[in-house]
Amino acid sequence: METQTMTHEKLEITIQPTPNPNALKFILSQDVMNEGKISFKSPQDCREIPLAASLFDLRGVDQIHFFQNVITISKFSFEDWNSLEPAVQTCIENFIEDHNPNIKVIDPESERRANLTPEMQRIEDILDKRIRPGLQADGGDLAIKDFKDNVLIVKYQGACGTCPSSTTGTLEAIRSILRDEFNPDIEVYLAPEI
Repeated sequence: METQTMTHEKLEITIQPTPNPNALKFILSQDVMNEGKISFKSPQDCREIPLAASLFDLRGVDQIHFFQNVITISKFSFEDWNSLEPAVQTCIENFIEDHNPNIKVIDPESERRANLTPEMQRIEDILDKRIRPGLQADGGDLAIKDFKDNVLIVKYQGACGTCPSSTTGTLEAIRSILRDEFNPDIEVYLAPEI
């Protein structure tokens, strides 16, 4: 799939593929979030955000991820992008004018990070520098769920959560980087889906 740019009045939308065949990035010429990021896994998660709620009304939308000026849409594998992609674009065009990018996300992350052990802070720093930029560029992210006895449990967010390569190549890259830069004996596993 090629990158394409479409213009609607003042709004420009560039659509880019991600490594996940079931996720596309819709890059807007304006922000959808002024600070932070947020993933919506169900319509109940975003009832008070009309743009996100309207995207969930589209047949086949599985997850939505807002980050800066990017909306990443993950679809169910049975749905075809040929019909869903233009529907998403139209939905964004119809709802963006009234969308407020000042979405307040309760972010326990900053408090969590302030209370981390030195070794956990080092792991987070490595992930921030070496892993997260690539994941965020592809419409996703990574959260640490647990670290004990040299075993790190991580959970993917956004497009990364349903990407086929996330359980193989990406996970192995994370493991390899942490073994090189943190501890050669560290193990990294994905948190089970609940």
